[in-house]
Parts: sequence; C-alpha cells; structure tokens
Amino acid sequence: MARFPVVLFDLDGTVVDSGAIILASMRHATREVLGIEAPDEELMAAVGGPGLEAQMAAFAPERVDELVRVYRAHNIPLHDELQPCEGMEDVIVRLHEDGVRIGVVTAKWRQTAELALARLRAADLFEVLVGGNETELHKPNPEPLLLAAERLGVAPMDCAYVGDSPFDIRAAKAAHMYSVAVTWGRIHDRKKLEAEHPSAIVDTADELYDAL
Repeated sequence: MARFPVVLFDLDGTVVDSGAIILASMRHATREVLGIEAPDEELMAAVGGPGLEAQMAAFAPERVDELVRVYRAHNIPLHDELQPCEGMEDVIVRLHEDGVRIGVVTAKWRQTAELALARLRAADLFEVLVGGNETELHKPNPEPLLLAAERLGVAPMDCAYVGDSPFDIRAAKAAHMYSVAVTWGRIHDRKKLEAEHPSAIVDTADELYDAL
C-alpha cells in the first residue's frame, strides 16, 4: 500500500516517453529559425523546468516567439506517436486502487499536456492537471506543485512528486513534498538527479511503486 495519499507526476519523461519528440522539435526549431546545429545536451538542458519560452530564450532572446511557434507546429502532431513510459500505466492504476489521489504538474502548456494524457488508457484517473501556462512562476519554483495541492484541498506535506529532472526535485523540496527521481526519461542523466539528493531515486516503475 502507498504511503502518500496524493502522488503528483511530471509528464514528459516520467509518465509519457516524450524525450525523442522534444529533442526532434527543439532541433527543428533551432535549425529552421536560427540555422544552427546545437548539441543534444544543449537542446535538452532546460527541458522540464522553466518552460518552453525560457528554453528558447537561451538560444535567441530576441526570437523567442518565432522559435516557440515553429517548435509547437512541429511538436503537436508528434503527440499522435506518444507512448507511456514502461510500466507507468500499471503503477497509476495500482496507486488508484490503493486509494491514492493522482495528478500531473508539467511545464507543458495545459492544452498540449491534455494531448499527451489522451494517449493513456489511465488518463481519467488523474484528478488534477497543472500546465505550464497556469502559473506565473515555474519549476524549480514550487508554485505549480502548490497549486495542484491547493486544487485537491490537501497539504503539500501529504504529497509525493515524481519527476525526471533536477527542476522537479528542487520544486518538490521547495514545496515540502516527498521527491522521487526517475531515471528512465533519458532527458537528464542520473548524476544530475543524484546531485539534487531526492528522497528516492528509482530505475523502474516497480521500484517507483515501492518508493511511494
């Protein structure tokens, strides 16, 4: 049985296996708009944190709007190909059967996050979704996580937050939530996650269930 009455999840690289389509769209946007071939690590460095606009500002502050537009035009159709991360739908179902309330807090715009969640057979088990365009501040600031707890009417200390990026762990800690880092997202490497000293770090969905 789960220890936490509420479990909140990051989306990209945690629940849905979206690292490849994010990288493809980042590469497309920076190539088409700026004519550059940036290294993969540079393209993915800020994914999962302060949002797409901030990611693009790192490349060209004066062309953020154009970069975001080209990224989204490329990225949204790719959601039709999305698959859940291995074992994650089973974990979500098991947590629900344990009486756990489940939600998503993501840097994605809410509308795009809804497209991703629509690919999951367990989508209707999520009670709350906080998208990146619903708060003024973004991860690693705790505001999005605290908004999810507020919408559920629960105390932050009763929540666990699960994510695959350093931004997720910092946000969980700042919100006084139990933090679980997952390593399967392939967006941020394990050493970066370990450096944030999460409450737990797991390599498989079964280990995640046991950690919660």
